[in-house]
Amino acid sequence: MTVQSLDHVAIRSARWQALRDWYVEVLGLEDGPRPDFPFPGAWLYANGRAVVHLIGVEVQPDAPEAALRLEHCAFRGRGLADFLARLDRLGIARQVVRLPPGAGGAVLVNLHDPDGNHVHVDFDPDEAGQAAPAG
Repeated sequence: MTVQSLDHVAIRSARWQALRDWYVEVLGLEDGPRPDFPFPGAWLYANGRAVVHLIGVEVQPDAPEAALRLEHCAFRGRGLADFLARLDRLGIARQVVRLPPGAGGAVLVNLHDPDGNHVHVDFDPDEAGQAAPAG
């Protein structure tokens, strides 16, 4: 067995609805089917696949012992110029990084969701000319 790609990221939050709105509006994910769990939440889809599972909790998990230990989650993107324009329109700060050619040359757009989780969207090197300075 070999790992082929990331299946999904699960995020616990008392503000899961705000996260849902952010992932839909900023990243263009779509609401989709979710099992009838005994807790609130949402499953968000990209290309017909659930990639973000939001898990509603009553108290925000921000105590050090309950904090998420994941450094970031990353998505593969296409349409860098449109994505940067969307971030500008929504007033969302980002940092754009171009990896050196020896590391693949991808363009990484780093941003944070409403809970402060680090998210980046990676674009192929051929879209590098569309990268705008960090906003």
